[in-house]
Amino acid sequence: MGIKEQIQYWVECAERDLPVAEHLFQKGDYAWCLFIGHLVLEKLIKAFYVRDNKDIPPKTHNLVQLVEATSLDLSTEQKEFLFLANKFNLEARYPDQKFSFYKQCDKEYTRDKLRKIKEMYQWLISRIQLEKK
Repeated sequence: MGIKEQIQYWVECAERDLPVAEHLFQKGDYAWCLFIGHLVLEKLIKAFYVRDNKDIPPKTHNLVQLVEATSLDLSTEQKEFLFLANKFNLEARYPDQKFSFYKQCDKEYTRDKLRKIKEMYQWLISRIQLEKK
């Protein structure tokens, strides 16, 4: 698979996963909504990793680490959100952290974080499309 195909793969995977996060929110499964939201961002950032490094992305879920390996120019607010969003992946996965994370993920908290995930998603999509032209 060439570089363009790899980039397209990551973008299409993210596009397919975003409605899943929204569905989970609608069903009240808030922790898993944010877990999938993290994966959406991870997949888009991996598209940038492939673009900028001409290589397969590392097997990490750390959004900040992935961004730092790209030429993406994020605002301080965006970087801070990605740092927070890293917790959506880890805390939804490990049993000792899962229960406290579930309690934190009420409807309002999740609605706010899902909105920010979608904003970041749109920002990343617009950058990948601008740079395709």
